[in-house]
Amino acid sequence: MPLKIAIQMDPIDAIDIDADSSFRIAEEAQARGHELFYYTPDKLSYREGVVMARGWPLTVRREKGNHFTLGEEKDIDLSTQDVVWLRQDPPFDMGYITTTHILDMIHPKTLVVNDPFWVRNYPEKLLVLEFPDLTPPTMIARDLETLKSFKHEHGDIILKPLYGNGGAGVFRLDPNDRNLASLHELFAGINREPLIAQKFLPAVSAGDKRIILVDGEPVGAINRVPAAGETRSNMHVGGRPEKIGLSDRDLEICATIGPLLREKGQVFVGIDVIGDWLTEINVTSPTGIQELERFDGVNIAAKIWDAIEARLA
Repeated sequence: MPLKIAIQMDPIDAIDIDADSSFRIAEEAQARGHELFYYTPDKLSYREGVVMARGWPLTVRREKGNHFTLGEEKDIDLSTQDVVWLRQDPPFDMGYITTTHILDMIHPKTLVVNDPFWVRNYPEKLLVLEFPDLTPPTMIARDLETLKSFKHEHGDIILKPLYGNGGAGVFRLDPNDRNLASLHELFAGINREPLIAQKFLPAVSAGDKRIILVDGEPVGAINRVPAAGETRSNMHVGGRPEKIGLSDRDLEICATIGPLLREKGQVFVGIDVIGDWLTEINVTSPTGIQELERFDGVNIAAKIWDAIEARLA
């Protein structure tokens, strides 16, 4: 049966259709005969008990420079949709968090993917704290002296904003680095949030593995190799994707975290693994579908829609 699908995402005109996971999700939905409606997060509203979105009926096509057509702009009651996709990119700020509160009001009568309550409570760098045996030594702190003690203990660390994304603001502080206090001062001038520090993992030079899980089950991985002279492997900052399989340790990690993801309605998740260690669980707007499909020849978007359709059934 055709479904009514609303997609809350960043402006569609600016996306890279060869890399964007939201585009691939929309493309697969359209191929299944589902009806698409698109709106940006600023067009989401609540009025007198009704959750509304102002947007456009959407048609997508794989033509660069001509990848979408919009119908006539209109307001819709999101509770009339079968599925709403929460797909805008971080930063995970109060604007983002507010959209999860609003979408909570229609879920689960209308299925919101991923479940907005648990997206709000399980942002990328915090959900891993539930699994200390799977992660490298990690600290979350605002206090400079506390961060200094962590660096003194581990010597070589990664320091980054707790709610950052795309590799922005990620610093490696090796044993000879003297910039912790300056970086702390810089971040303190930007916001009041804690920072996250992790022991540096030399294995990152061989790549940072992005593993895709669908309804708690691993469906494949890509390896993101840092550019020469870079610590960060994010593709936003020049990381190179390459084909890779799942190791026994990867499967162990997925088997440990998968049941929780499935229970909490996190249908599409991307986790980051460096060497043998889990570093992030990405639930807000994970990426990597298209690269994985090209490497492995598997229709990951179809697996996602199979999982959603099964939940609706």
